[in-house]
Amino acid sequence: MTGRRKGNEGLADLSIGDFDFDLPEELIAQEPPRERGQSRMLLVDRATGTFVDSQFSELPSFLRPGDLLVLNESRVIPARLFARRTLVRERERPTGRIEVMLTEPAGKNRWHALVRPGRKVAIGERLVFPDAQGAAQLEAEVLARGQFGERLLKFDPVGDFLAVVDRIGRVPLPPYIHRDDEETDRERYQTVFAGERGSVAAPTAGLHFTETMLESLRAKGVEIARITLHVGLGTFAPLRVQRVREVRLHRERYTICVEAAVAINRARQERRRVVAVGTTVVRTLEAAAQAAKDRDLEPHSGETEIFIAPGFEFRVVGALLTNFHLPQSSLLMLVSAFAGPGRSGVERALAAYRHAVEARYRFFSYGDCMLVQ
Repeated sequence: MTGRRKGNEGLADLSIGDFDFDLPEELIAQEPPRERGQSRMLLVDRATGTFVDSQFSELPSFLRPGDLLVLNESRVIPARLFARRTLVRERERPTGRIEVMLTEPAGKNRWHALVRPGRKVAIGERLVFPDAQGAAQLEAEVLARGQFGERLLKFDPVGDFLAVVDRIGRVPLPPYIHRDDEETDRERYQTVFAGERGSVAAPTAGLHFTETMLESLRAKGVEIARITLHVGLGTFAPLRVQRVREVRLHRERYTICVEAAVAINRARQERRRVVAVGTTVVRTLEAAAQAAKDRDLEPHSGETEIFIAPGFEFRVVGALLTNFHLPQSSLLMLVSAFAGPGRSGVERALAAYRHAVEARYRFFSYGDCMLVQ
């Protein structure tokens, strides 16, 4: 569902390849900056398509008193687990450890997961998840299998499942970070305002913020609200279609609390700007606005599969702070939709990305950011 469209002539023929750009491997950030917040920031003017190089530390000077800054306070869980198989079919040699990436809950004691190597992990098998000393901490049965290594797991009950996962799990760094996670990633791959556990990937635009920055913004007169959208691995899943109109996204769970709904409605009524920190905030607010049918947003929890592409009419968000995204990704399509109407937004977004490559910005989760306004 892509919402109301406006001025979308010719957009039906957009292909995934229309959102490609050349990115040198060395520009993909493998580590966070030495100190949180020490990132570059590219300013993109939606009206003119021009851009200016800046620093994230200068963010308060580009926001206005009265702006409402909306953060995603979902907390990343260490969703990368390792297991061993306990049921191996006759004449099959046991494999080594199995990597299990939890993706989203599926009911009581059940989780969707990606399993690697998954080809031989069959329905009915049991997986044991040990701690560093080899003692079993969790056990699960494989209930169903899907495409591309997807499995549905039913875990044996334990007192506090997420507490066990916190203890034995590893930080789910994205696949383009070519190193093992380290202890420091438990802090750096998490926002300073993280609250409820549930994401298996960080809402990365929020990684730049420090408590000092948040205080500086409040001092400037910027209001701050928090929503929650639990990020799933669909964020990194390749789009296995050819046309933009064929894209379908995974569901993600979100919550808009009473305080956030009041702040967002008040800002809209007073025609103050809503500044989204990250594409997850954009998707949450715009999905909620669609559901409200132009009425005030109601505090609620729900799920969204909203896909935002060029031609989308934004109801809530007036400015966007976001990291640089993968070529041919749904997130780059969202940024293109926000950068301008129709194909001009695609051209502006890709021009900004080409500039970022030439200026040696750092890309993706641990990389630099851009402010589109």
